Amino acid sequence: MEAVYLLFILLLSIFVGFELIQKVPATLHTPLMSGANAISGITLVGALALAGDDSLGKYAGMLGAFAVFLATINVVGGYLVTDRMLAMFKKKR
Repeated sequence: MEAVYLLFILLLSIFVGFELIQKVPATLHTPLMSGANAISGITLVGALALAGDDSLGKYAGMLGAFAVFLATINVVGGYLVTDRMLAMFKKKR
């Protein structure tokens, strides 16, 4: 029964997230998404904790390592997008 509640929360968060992102103007989408990707470094910390915990089992460690990989890509991508965006506002010599 708890799985039904968790599935409901997941589906509700997907719907609310989609509705919120859809209403953001195109000029604000990139700054908001690059900031959100950079903030997802918190996810990286959680994934590192999961990957390093031996008491959870072999599959949890493998899933944690995969989460570390994906979160690292997300964080680096967020910083690259932000850097590229800020470069557009620098004066050209």
